[in-house]
Amino acid sequence: MPIVAVGFWMAWHWPVIESGGRQLLGADRSWLLAALAATVLGWVAVSFSRQGTVIESLPAGRLFAAQFAAGAANHLLPAGLGAGAVNLRFFRRCGLPAGRSSAALALYLLAESVGRVLLLLILLAVFPGALRLDTLIPSGAVLPLVLTAAGAAGAVVLVVLAVRPLRRVTVTFLGTALTDVRSLHTKPARALALWGGSLAFPALQAAGLVAVALALRIPVPVAYVAIAYLAASVAAAAIPTPGGLGSVDAALVVALVTVGASVAPATSAVLGFRIITVWMPLVPGALTLGALVRWKVV
Repeated sequence: MPIVAVGFWMAWHWPVIESGGRQLLGADRSWLLAALAATVLGWVAVSFSRQGTVIESLPAGRLFAAQFAAGAANHLLPAGLGAGAVNLRFFRRCGLPAGRSSAALALYLLAESVGRVLLLLILLAVFPGALRLDTLIPSGAVLPLVLTAAGAAGAVVLVVLAVRPLRRVTVTFLGTALTDVRSLHTKPARALALWGGSLAFPALQAAGLVAVALALRIPVPVAYVAIAYLAASVAAAAIPTPGGLGSVDAALVVALVTVGASVAPATSAVLGFRIITVWMPLVPGALTLGALVRWKVV
């Protein structure tokens, strides 16, 4: 049962939760409420983006509830598997075939990644001196990192091409996905929902961290905090931990320090941000997930 798993998870992480809660006692509550509002609007943005991955109209209320529940599931399984499983079951309950449901999940992940990277590049173009990458990655390490990433991608392609059943499944999946993408982009409402939601979600998450930083009165420009969030989330995506816990936290602290925050305030801001975006919604999200399973919505 989801709530049992959440209980064990919260008990395991309780010292971190308690420490973060103490840090927030002296924060500006109006900005904390703004961070909470940005988090809720983030679920709305995800709902729009999910709707934009399929031509069929999905029930809006159940779609939003599924995204709220998927957030809880996502913090119990690594690499987004929890949210993916919830949404796959939701699409199947809505009558979509398995192939099209999987293609919709892949399209969402692609669009959300593109939106996140695009926002980061735009902000870095406007504020080129915000992120001092030389303090994180020595200049001599850039080429080895690029070659390693290229080698890993090439190895995956070779495996797919060499294994016939895997190649056949991949070709079928890509054919379905490309057909759906072409169909979706002939409908302006679906394309707007997909790309608008994919840009709005990371922007709202960045706004949540900005609000927490303002609540704690961290003396770093607002745009720099947003850049720190986007850079950290892009970097942490390569480390598949449940809900990004640990990987995102560490990357956020490092990114905030890189844009000019001190270590202690940066750590407090990250703890506050994670309490609002992860730990506070976790129990109600798990209860919602249990209810949706019982009602056969997912």
